[in-house]
Amino acid sequence: MTTAQPPSPADRHDPARPGSHHRAVDGPSTRPPAFPLHWERREPPLPAAAVLALGDAVPALAAAARERLRAGARLGVLLDDDPGLPAADHALLVLGAEADLPWADGARYLGRDAGLLVPTTARPGPAAALWRRALGAVEGQLCALVPGRALVADPPPPLTSPDALDAPAGPGASAADPAAADAPAAAASTAAPRSVRP
Repeated sequence: MTTAQPPSPADRHDPARPGSHHRAVDGPSTRPPAFPLHWERREPPLPAAAVLALGDAVPALAAAARERLRAGARLGVLLDDDPGLPAADHALLVLGAEADLPWADGARYLGRDAGLLVPTTARPGPAAALWRRALGAVEGQLCALVPGRALVADPPPPLTSPDALDAPAGPGASAADPAAADAPAAAASTAAPRSVRP
């Protein structure tokens, strides 16, 4: 899973500044659209298709997802808990049927809007389809946008073992079950980093 914090205007691509880069939307010479992100209240809310936890909320959502899996829910899980990232940048995205989704304090329910996962009670502006393209998601990839954060990854297969979430539920841990860790690792290894320019 690729995560990106929306950069400030000072972080935009500058060929004269080493280390400055952006991911092109359609090709190496195309720059992402230069439009600001804003959020509007959505009524009625979208049906939930996923739940996202960031930072300190990750362990609680991992524990809740583990309990839902033990109860028989079919859930896909993407975990970004790279030890090189500060704990505040860790992310856990749990996908499944609305009735199967877990809950934890600090998490957000996400719904689908034109192929983009967004908070169920918020509408991004400009349109969701433009954001999906601006984030560089290709057909078949998951793309989530919440205030201050974007995630792009290949979709995970359903988890088969609730124990796969035991490690993230503890402080500073990462996925312990190699079979279950394959989904997040595969998503991370196939999704190139992307800059977000909201």
